[in-house]
Amino acid sequence: MNNSQPSKFINLSLAFLWGYQGLIPKIFFINPDEITIWQTFGLSYVQAQLAGQGSGVLECVFALLFLFSSSKYLHYLSIFSLVFLFTLVAFLIPDSLIRAFNPVVMNLAMISLSICYCMLRNQETASFSAQSKGSI
Repeated sequence: MNNSQPSKFINLSLAFLWGYQGLIPKIFFINPDEITIWQTFGLSYVQAQLAGQGSGVLECVFALLFLFSSSKYLHYLSIFSLVFLFTLVAFLIPDSLIRAFNPVVMNLAMISLSICYCMLRNQETASFSAQSKGSI
């Protein structure tokens, strides 16, 4: 079974989502919620802006990794990161969870894509193992 196309689509989708989340609300247009999160850690407004932009850069690096890598470990790291970030936002800005555009939808969608990728990879591995045993 060849899951190459769905896997590539999942990686491309996650690259776009991570890149968008890094560029738009953190680098190009700094979202006030980003500033609030960083200020809860004791940073000044300017420091919070820089930290927010730094986190945006890291998200863009994540996007590039999804474009040029197909490792299931990258997907595990993505799932872990999204759960951590969701938990952080839930504690620091709980009202954001009930807004029209909220982290529940985005994080759940991105986690689901990574789970689908891992399931496809497991299917490929199982199929390859079965083919190898059959040829012996």
